[in-house]
Order: sequence, then C-alpha cells, then structure tokens
Amino acid sequence: MTDDIKGGLSSLTNYEELDEDVDDLHLSNTDHIHVDEHSHVPTNLHHASFNSLSLKPELIRAIDDNGFEQPSEVQLQTIPAALLGCDIICQAKSGMGKTAVFVLSVLHLLEIEETPKIRCLVLCHTRELAYQIQQEFNRFKKHFVNKSTGESLIKTKVVLGGTSITKDKKALQSDVPHIVIGTPGRTLDLIRSQSLNLDHIKYFIIDECDKVLGPHSSDMRNDIQTIFYKLPRNKQVMMFSATLDDEVRNICKYFMHNPREIIIDEGKKLRLDGLQQYCVKLPENKKNEKLINILDMVDFNQVFIFVSSVTRANTLNGILNDEGFPTIVTHSGLSTEERIERFKKFKHGSEARIMVSTDLFQRGMDFKSVNVVINYDMAKDEDTYLHRVGRAGRFGTKGLAISFITTAEDEKNLQLVRSKFVVPVDEMPESIDKTTYR
Repeated sequence: MTDDIKGGLSSLTNYEELDEDVDDLHLSNTDHIHVDEHSHVPTNLHHASFNSLSLKPELIRAIDDNGFEQPSEVQLQTIPAALLGCDIICQAKSGMGKTAVFVLSVLHLLEIEETPKIRCLVLCHTRELAYQIQQEFNRFKKHFVNKSTGESLIKTKVVLGGTSITKDKKALQSDVPHIVIGTPGRTLDLIRSQSLNLDHIKYFIIDECDKVLGPHSSDMRNDIQTIFYKLPRNKQVMMFSATLDDEVRNICKYFMHNPREIIIDEGKKLRLDGLQQYCVKLPENKKNEKLINILDMVDFNQVFIFVSSVTRANTLNGILNDEGFPTIVTHSGLSTEERIERFKKFKHGSEARIMVSTDLFQRGMDFKSVNVVINYDMAKDEDTYLHRVGRAGRFGTKGLAISFITTAEDEKNLQLVRSKFVVPVDEMPESIDKTTYR
C-alpha cells in the first residue's frame, strides 16, 4: 500500500486523493437505515425474539441463561445484516446492547476449527472496554464446548498496553485464540513483532469507533490504519458508536465496502427515555457538601461520579471515604492491572457501590447496577454528557442523572445538551421520587 494512501486517510482531508488501490473500500450504493422510535419502529419489535434471528442453539441457550427475553431495537435491526456478511456502521445510544450485536454475530459466524486461527480482531480505545468485551464473548460462548472434555471450543485473548508484552507473545504462540480483543497500540506492537498473525482474519470490528478514528485521536487512528492494511482484503468490517458525526462516519466508510448504515435515534431525536435528568447550580466551594447531601438522599444501587481530572478524582475519593461512603476511584494514572482490578470490584459490587472516575469510563462500559450518575464536573460537550449519563438507565431501565453547574461554560454546555437531545434538564427538586429512577 502506498504512502499516498496512508497520508490521505491520516490527514482526514484529501479523501479524493486516495489511490485506486483502495477503490474496493469506497462507499457505493450504501444501504442507509434510520430508525426513530416514534415514527419508524418495526411493527414486530415488541413481539420479536432472539429465536427469530436464527442464531445457533448454543447462543440461544446462553441468551436464555443471561435472562434476555427480546432483542433490543439495534439488535433486531443489525444482527440480520451482520449474519449476511454486510459491512456495518452502527450508531445507537448507550445502553441498547451494541456490544451483543457483534459478539453474537461473530460467535454465530465463526467456524470451529481443530487447529485454531485468529479469525476475529476487535479494537477499542480503553483497556477496561477491551476486558469487558472479552467478558461478553466469554459469557455467550459458554455452550460451545467439547462434549468429551468439557473444554471451550472458542478461545479469546485480550491484549492491553501497560501489561507484559512478553506474556502476550508467549500466550499467542502457545494457545492461539480465535478472537483477539485489544487496544490499538499493543495490537500493533504484537503485529510488528510477528507475534500476532492476522493472515486469517475474517471479522474486523471497532467499538466506539469515533474515539479511535476521530480528529482528536490521531495516534490511535494511525495505528488503526496501519493494522487495517495488514489484514486480508476479504473480511467483514463492523464499526459501532453512540455518537458519529459526518466526518468520522465518512472515515469509517473508507475501511468498508458497500457498508450498511444503521442509525437508531439519529441527531436531535436522541433521547434517554427512563432517565431523570436534573441540574444543580452552585459555586465550586459548595460541591462537596451538596454531593454528600445527594448521596444521603437518593436511593442508589451503584453510582458513577464524573470529575474533570486525575487530581480531582483522587481528592474527591478521599473526601467520600472519610465521610464513610463505599467508594473506589479509577483514572488513567493507575497501572493496567490496578484499573482492571478496580473495574472488576465495581462491576461485581463486591467492595464499592460508588465509582469516582474521569472520562475513562464514560464510554461503552456496561454496569447494569448503576442507576445514578453525578456530573460533579459538568461534561465538556454534549456527546461526553450523553456517554456519561448513559451509564445509568441502560437497556431501558430507570436512572437518575444530576449535573453540577458552576461556571458560564457549564451553563453553555447544559444548554447545548438540552438543545441537541431535546430533553428537559430542570433544576433538582428538594426531593426526588425514587420510583422514577429505581
């Protein structure tokens, strides 16, 4: 592949200069599906079942084991297209089960081989999300087992920066997985050292694609591009996110052939049904007192509290611990092992019911017990707000989001949220009916 091609994609500007060598990646006759829940919901959505998707019996058993009764809107729209082998760009709001779309599709399509080869590569932007995706594959593949030995017939491997690359190399050599989930940097390091063989890849997936292909992610975007050109030409490409602007969407298309675009609740129609949203206008020096009052008042299962920096996360976590709240903190300043360990503790609810975090966990993470999100520091833009508050009220459940508004910039961002997502974010009342968020 020529340097001109690489430069064209990296610059994000001169798409028309792309070499003819990648003509087969260009968009042509794109199948573009928009689903707005009020105007265009399929009439059979509420009567659909996972059985209607014709998934393998092993997957249906795992779905039943996990208590899922009906596919979500995005699953009903997207899984059939994935099973047909279409390249896919999928945008749907947080909590609709996008991860299950590609996990179930890949597990259904994957051919079980006596000698494993790496058939699927999934990339994402954070280590915690990579680990979570692996866990999703593991729980849905549980019934693909050797009947004689009881061993799993499908192997997964997660590769993360900040961990021992030597261990990754040895593991990939001694026990070849069918599915690799990783962050772009570590994945590329393993490819360059010839420890990760991509010659047999059939499925290439990017989760939260706007975070790795967007204009503020040049390093990851360059890594993704380098990885992509090392993959076989004949493969299925799927990309997912809750938010996709036109620029990133067009970048996605250059990695695909005739992609099917499935957009659920696009643009201003994006709402977070079931999520009560309030704001509290107050000075900076009153935040801690108000936060403690709220935690004493609300009836929560688990809580996410978002702050703007590592320092503020550590400080706030210390204050809440001193006040006797069961908190845990995570941020990019921790080692990979510590971040994953804290992720596990919070996800399982074993030691902490309150997570203080930077925006590390605002995307893609699925914590089913979280019903309250507090923006201690207001989100920097509308999309960040959407991803943050989307940690609560997932899969159509109820939730509560409270945002502290301190500065003029906070107020501006609040107005943008109200405008873009067409939601009321009223000032928080003295008491909140717990039936509205539990």
